Amino acid sequence: MNKIAYPLTIYYDASCPLCAAEMHTIKETDVENKLILVDCSKNNFNEPAFCPTSKAVMMERIHAVDAAGQWISGVDVFAIAYSAGGFTKLSKLWGSKTLRPLLSRAYPLIADNRQWLSKTPLPYMLNKLLRMCAPR
Repeated sequence: MNKIAYPLTIYYDASCPLCAAEMHTIKETDVENKLILVDCSKNNFNEPAFCPTSKAVMMERIHAVDAAGQWISGVDVFAIAYSAGGFTKLSKLWGSKTLRPLLSRAYPLIADNRQWLSKTPLPYMLNKLLRMCAPR
């Protein structure tokens, strides 16, 4: 992946409690304002003119675009977002070449079932975990 030019605009499903909990917690620690969060679940959301995909695809998986116009999706977005938020260890975990095959298979399963997973204690537990790992 090329070097990221900040700010990074992340398109995520804010109607999903799991997604919203994760993105908002990361954004809270983004003291350098490297991240811009955009809710692509709103009815009036229209993908940017330069977007290489559709709203429907953006709703299936997380997407981001950096200041240089480089589009990123899936697992790579998490590695970059966690890094921008100061979650160094979690960023390394998401960016790990060793774990990449596992994370690349697990992420679609989680994304496809995120609304159901949001009805479990998972958003609460993820939020607690992130707050414990938050940079001081």
